[in-house]
Amino acid sequence: MTLDSYIDYVILPILAISLLLVFIRLFKGPDIVDRVIALDLLITIGISVITVYSISTGKSTFIDVAMILALIAFLGTIAFSYYIEKRGRK
Repeated sequence: MTLDSYIDYVILPILAISLLLVFIRLFKGPDIVDRVIALDLLITIGISVITVYSISTGKSTFIDVAMILALIAFLGTIAFSYYIEKRGRK
C-alpha cells in the first residue's frame, strides 16, 4: 500500500467522519463552552486536512498556512478562556 492510497483510503475518511461528528456537536451543543470547543476542534481538523494535503502534494507552503491557522486558533482559545474567567468572577 503506497502513501497516496493510504492517505486516500484511511486518513481522509477518518478526518471526514470526525469532521461530521464535530459539526453535530457544534450545532447540538447544549452550552456555549461545548460549541467553542467544537469550533476549536474543527480548526484542528482543518489543520490536519491541510497538512495531509501538503504531504500528498509535496508542497511545503501549506505547512506554513497550517501553522498560522494553529496560532490563530490558539489565540482564540486563550481569548475565550479569559472571557469565561472574567464572566465567572461577577
